[in-house]
Amino acid sequence: MECIYLHGFASGPKSEKAIYFFEHLRRTNIEVVIPDLNLPSFQKMTLSSQLQIAENLLEGKSEKSILLFGSSMGGLLSTLLSLKHPAVAGLVLLAPGFGLERRWQSFWGDDALERWRRDGYMEVHHYAYDKEMKLDVTFLDDALKYKTDGLIVSVPSLVVHGERDDVVPVEESRRFAEDNRQLVDLHILNDDHFLMADLDGIWALVKNHLDSRLKAR
Repeated sequence: MECIYLHGFASGPKSEKAIYFFEHLRRTNIEVVIPDLNLPSFQKMTLSSQLQIAENLLEGKSEKSILLFGSSMGGLLSTLLSLKHPAVAGLVLLAPGFGLERRWQSFWGDDALERWRRDGYMEVHHYAYDKEMKLDVTFLDDALKYKTDGLIVSVPSLVVHGERDDVVPVEESRRFAEDNRQLVDLHILNDDHFLMADLDGIWALVKNHLDSRLKAR
């Protein structure tokens, strides 16, 4: 089995979390690819551009051969990809960003969204580059084309979410698990959105998911 790891919003392929799971997956003889989703640039990035990057990596892969591992927005992208690609064997989702268009409305507020549309861009702190960067309003318009909640999956899925998450409320993953009872294994941790408090504990969950639900298939 191979793995494609999709990093989160305003993050990158060299984040501490991405590197941690890259190293641990490689030790179990799983080849891992971590694409940079900030293309063609962070300013011009959209859900569609990120999905296309991952779709290119899935092209030509055999059926049920790929584990998609996604953090935050990468978790949402992984879920969307699993709905259309037979190459996907399973999902590992860390604080997946379900309900994106609805959450962004409440998170930013009407005034900020109005300024975003008026100016054509918003300044966002990018954690990988550690600076404020522009993001065009086309990101928001593009996201509105996608259904990002009420998603029904067809592959075994591990979901890990922090109960103190103030970016993607844990209720998003609870709803996802409720909608997909037979396939989703949900674990709620005493952590925030970044899920950095106990990476070894999360890896134990991932390893068990691989051994019990994926490698046995």
